[in-house]
Amino acid sequence: MISVLSSSWALLLGMMLLMVGNGLQGTLLGVRGAIEGFGTFEMSVVMSAYFLGFLGGSRLAPDMIRRVGHVRVFAALASFISAVLILYPAMPNSVAWILGRFVIGFCFSGVYVTAESWLNNSASNENRGQALSLYMIVQMVGIVSAQGLLVLADPSGYILFVISSVLVSISFAPILLSISPTPAFDTTKPMSLKELLHISPLGVIGMFLLGGVFSAQFGMAPVYGAEAGLSIGQISGFVASFYIGALVIQYPLGWMSDRMDRRLLIMIVSVIGGAAAIVAVIAGGHFIVLLAAAFLVGGMSNPLYSLLIAYTNDFLEYDDMAAASGGMVFISGLGAISGPIITGWIMTAFGPPGFFVFIAALMIALALYAAYRMTQRSAPSVDDTAAYAIIAPGSTPVAVEFAQEYAIEEAQNEEEQASE
Repeated sequence: MISVLSSSWALLLGMMLLMVGNGLQGTLLGVRGAIEGFGTFEMSVVMSAYFLGFLGGSRLAPDMIRRVGHVRVFAALASFISAVLILYPAMPNSVAWILGRFVIGFCFSGVYVTAESWLNNSASNENRGQALSLYMIVQMVGIVSAQGLLVLADPSGYILFVISSVLVSISFAPILLSISPTPAFDTTKPMSLKELLHISPLGVIGMFLLGGVFSAQFGMAPVYGAEAGLSIGQISGFVASFYIGALVIQYPLGWMSDRMDRRLLIMIVSVIGGAAAIVAVIAGGHFIVLLAAAFLVGGMSNPLYSLLIAYTNDFLEYDDMAAASGGMVFISGLGAISGPIITGWIMTAFGPPGFFVFIAALMIALALYAAYRMTQRSAPSVDDTAAYAIIAPGSTPVAVEFAQEYAIEEAQNEEEQASE
């Protein structure tokens, strides 16, 4: 762990500041949209635009980096992010916000691709797992910390947008001024969706459904809070609860996934997450219930991303894992684009509880499909399953390939130990 920090502290610090800025602007827009009088469906389209831009950025950023290099891409995208963050309060128009969210999503995706390739380059076979864990912790701590900043100023003013812009601008300083060499960049061509569906139907369907769940959390949670009449402090705590749950429960579920049928675990986790969302629909008027529900929904849904990738890996050869990861990220991205829009439509029709109705429906659907798949083929032996690598939802293909490299190395080490 110390070796990872010594070689990558600048990158990890920069990424944490970046996540604070991104987490703040996402929640702030949900609150500010209600102040500006935007409708729930309008805000759902605004939030969805981020995921459309993010998906496009994850596909185009590798080509940009190959043409002009990491540093130039990093600096250019940072400039666009800071500019858009300042323009939000100056242009309180839903069309302008949709375009801004698209640009923000595209730029953040490119920044993540660049930073994750640097992190992968600085990690060795011995500390790759620790680097992944630290990266995930930094992401979650950054988003949770961002929620605390929401109470520092009036969301109807400019200050919070300025803070978000400054944090993003500062985040690039430790990364660009570090002495780490610029890595060579390459990504694997994604496996086709048809091939992936044939190899792991549960992995593909589960990723699509999970993309909708994650984007609803990340995009529509603050909109729900504003529509439900929560105070700024309560919205901050509500949004943070999703990510605290993810951080706390990720590791126990990872330990369990290496010791049991992963389909059964996927089903159980999905049922718990869906049940928590249903409880929030029934008793959402009590803030403590909302916090507990958010904690469980986030704690169940976020580890499912890693679980589904690990389960898919159980049916892949080592050489195919990296290609499969790109396809899985794309499938999750498609689900993420539709998530906020469908959530907004349901909330418009049924009120704020529609937020949790949508999440419950997707989680229960995933649980039922996992139960169905358990009747279609036998589970691989626990001894033959791939290693579980922690990956946060919303990661780019670079981060997922990074995790796949760790999974392959762990599996090869286990095989060597078994042969000895």
